[in-house]
Amino acid sequence: MDALQILLDILTPSVLFIVFIGVLIGIIVGAIPGLNGAIGISLLLPLTFALEPQIGILLLGGIYMGGMYGGSITAILLNVPGDIVAAPAAMEGYPLTKQGRSKEALYYSIFSSMIGGFVGVIVLILFTPPLANLALKFGPAEMFFISLSGLVIIGAIAGNNIYKSFFAALFGLFISTIGLDMAVGAERFTFDSMALRSGISVIPVVLGMFCFAEMFLNIGRKANEVVTYKEQEIKRVTVFKDIMRHKILVMKSSLIGTFIGLLPGVGTTLAVFMSYGEAKRVSKKPHMFEKGNTEGIIAAESANNATVGSSMVPLLALGVPGSPTTAIIAGALIIHGIILGPDLFITRPDVAYTFLYGMLLTVIAMAIIGAVGIKYFSYILKIKMEYIVPSVLVFALFGAYSIRNSLFDVLIAIVLGIMGAVFKKIDVPLAPIIIGVVLGPLIERNLVRSMTIAEARDLPLIQYMLTNPLAMVLFTLVFVILFVVIRMQRKTV
Repeated sequence: MDALQILLDILTPSVLFIVFIGVLIGIIVGAIPGLNGAIGISLLLPLTFALEPQIGILLLGGIYMGGMYGGSITAILLNVPGDIVAAPAAMEGYPLTKQGRSKEALYYSIFSSMIGGFVGVIVLILFTPPLANLALKFGPAEMFFISLSGLVIIGAIAGNNIYKSFFAALFGLFISTIGLDMAVGAERFTFDSMALRSGISVIPVVLGMFCFAEMFLNIGRKANEVVTYKEQEIKRVTVFKDIMRHKILVMKSSLIGTFIGLLPGVGTTLAVFMSYGEAKRVSKKPHMFEKGNTEGIIAAESANNATVGSSMVPLLALGVPGSPTTAIIAGALIIHGIILGPDLFITRPDVAYTFLYGMLLTVIAMAIIGAVGIKYFSYILKIKMEYIVPSVLVFALFGAYSIRNSLFDVLIAIVLGIMGAVFKKIDVPLAPIIIGVVLGPLIERNLVRSMTIAEARDLPLIQYMLTNPLAMVLFTLVFVILFVVIRMQRKTV
């Protein structure tokens, strides 16, 4: 298909309008606690049926890109991440907000998201077929070692007390084991409760540990007790130049996000926390993390949006959705009668290439809306705390309920919110709990699959898991990371 014609089609006013509306909706939905781009896409999916397929998928792509950034807004301003992937932004951005540097933190977030988004989309455009083939080489053993490495990185992203970090990680893994064991059908820690048989969703955990905990701690506080310094003015150019001074960190984090986004079923969370942990490992001021270190925001936010483009690679090239969000987008295309996979670029090049190049517009739209909107986002801090707390709690309650339409999830979020407030008072880091909940099922699932395959091949488990050279490399990587983390902890003691 003629590239010039595709470009002209994309740059029409109607397409530009659709892209900007999609990104704006994504940012708004992403900023609401408990909601994310997947929910926004689900809500607007019926609207795409009245649009041309290539326009409809760009609308959904815009929501996806905007939703990834949106969660950082409330994370930075109120310590209330809209989604779990915005947790590192809350850990570093909220301390900056309390120093009167909220606009600065927001600029770091949007510019880092923009760069990461561009990297992910460029990879999507240039390397869709070869990268999709690479993703298929990751079997259960390889996925197990990748997930395990993410868990080990907890030592690098956690607080200064290794014992409290270890407890937090175990607590998160414990939460992930609650429910029905899908491998053998046994109930674990359900206490004969039907509600617990389906396990505890990660969304109530995130809302409880961050949103409810922060709001519980803020009950009774006045606005001037939250922002301790007068808001400092900062120029966008100054922030962008500083990000460019960290160009190695930006590219490394963007590439981590791109690589993790390629792997079906892994999700953005692992990419964000791995990038954040790597940023702390190489930082000259690791003791400043969780106290307002902009390097943490740069790493997490660039990895965050980099996964958007790369997660679409296996969907378009192989017809394999790698996440709930891409699965919804796949459903929209199928409803339009479009068959995903290698033949997509032959049978419907108009849809494939319009989407590929149109995703660049979603990054531009996100950057424009985010940069212009920062002036207005920061007005949230001028709202009295007695209005913020109930409003946020209402959205959080809605978010906890909406995932599975369960009041039990609301109860879980409230209970974990109380626990989270206690943990924050005694300096137990919350990040290891979240990453433990996220990676626990992934580690267990791939270990069980590896055991099943090893048994079917009549091989010892270790022999099967270390047969593949790629698995050997990842196995070595786990030990290297563990060694580095132990050295880091010794230096801080």
